[in-house]
Amino acid sequence: MVLDFNTLYSPFDRFDKLFEEFLSPGVAGRKSMAYPPLNLSQDDDTIYVRAEIPGVDMSGIELTLTDKTLVLKGERKAEEGKYYRQERPAGVFHRVINLNIPVQRDKVNATMKDGLLTVALPKAEEVKPRTISIDVK
Repeated sequence: MVLDFNTLYSPFDRFDKLFEEFLSPGVAGRKSMAYPPLNLSQDDDTIYVRAEIPGVDMSGIELTLTDKTLVLKGERKAEEGKYYRQERPAGVFHRVINLNIPVQRDKVNATMKDGLLTVALPKAEEVKPRTISIDVK
């Protein structure tokens, strides 16, 4: 038995899409860059989310914590003027950070300094490492 996949899949379609992405001005760069850029890190007690959002007013930023996600929403206002080149993104942004560790919701802290938003999410006690004593008999 011979199966003919030519009607379902053409290798030339993939090449066409590849060339479209590379030859379209600015399209490839916009797809690969999420805004605002984030760093996620942790230590034994806390998960840290750091987002670069310079020039955004704090009143325009909304942080929402659910059981498993942290949602960062906001808007960066576009500057007026005629541009020859514009690389700084403007407009509404929305980032969803999945948290696979339960956190202490009442102790979450967010600070903004020099355009860097830092959200400290303390880990819940049940997920922190603990030392177990061994009874010798």
